[in-house]
Amino acid sequence: MKRSLVQWGESYLYHPSRVQKIFSYMLLPLSWIYCLLSFIRYRLSTPKKFGIPVVSVGNLTVGGSGKTPLVIALASHFKRPAIVLRGYGRKSKGMIAVKDGTILCDTLMSGDEAMLYATTLSNAVVIVSEKRELAIIEAKCRGCTMVFLDDGYGKHKIDKLDLLIDVETPNTFCLPSGAYREKLWSGKKVIMVREGESFTRHVTVLNPTSCMILVTAIARPERLNPYLPEVAEKIYFEDHHFFTLDELQGIIRRTGATSLLITQKDFVKIAHFNLTLSVLMLSLELDEELITTVKDYVYATQD
Repeated sequence: MKRSLVQWGESYLYHPSRVQKIFSYMLLPLSWIYCLLSFIRYRLSTPKKFGIPVVSVGNLTVGGSGKTPLVIALASHFKRPAIVLRGYGRKSKGMIAVKDGTILCDTLMSGDEAMLYATTLSNAVVIVSEKRELAIIEAKCRGCTMVFLDDGYGKHKIDKLDLLIDVETPNTFCLPSGAYREKLWSGKKVIMVREGESFTRHVTVLNPTSCMILVTAIARPERLNPYLPEVAEKIYFEDHHFFTLDELQGIIRRTGATSLLITQKDFVKIAHFNLTLSVLMLSLELDEELITTVKDYVYATQD
């Protein structure tokens, strides 16, 4: 039931049917109020410097946009960066250091995205916190050279360089009528990042088998379609879902799968089950201009 509601919601926000469009128009008064309150919050915010360069990678809409692989690709160009994120889906609260030299907690405590950063980036400190300001201060205390803020556009009280991933959607309203959490406010300086211009995706499949079943718990899983090999079936769970061994074994028994095809974000939650897995390995090739822009900001801020 929950999975069906999530799929309906993603369709409503990004590919609305005629009935869903009518429903969204009915909610427009709430959308206008929401957007106005977001604008007021932005206008009343004064960006604060923390004595360490902060680069935010975000997007304006709800749902996935590829922030994690972009942060990973950028962070590899810096010595001892910190990755700061909220840690959506984790079974913990407060500020937690996920990695500093070694991994310091499990995936339940960190959340899947934070653990993906921790296992992928050997040079990074990873911190999860609902209050990003506290995590930035912690990163500075741990001797980090700069901070990447995952999903930080709306943190207007933090002085930072904003990179915004451009996400196309025919539904341009703010919540709850559309997918937008905020608009690109007048006076807000950002760098727009677009696939095919700022970066290129490269996807390979690790351990392909003859009968793969796609099983994934990411937002807007249809984003994977252009990169998928042939699969026998696609099974979607809600974003950040923590899989159980029984449900995955049940899928294998029902479908006769020779392996489960999963993303790297899913892998950090499934690897310990010792099932036969095929993994979609995603990497980004960054445009040199984007790398230079971020480096110039970081080094100028450090001076």
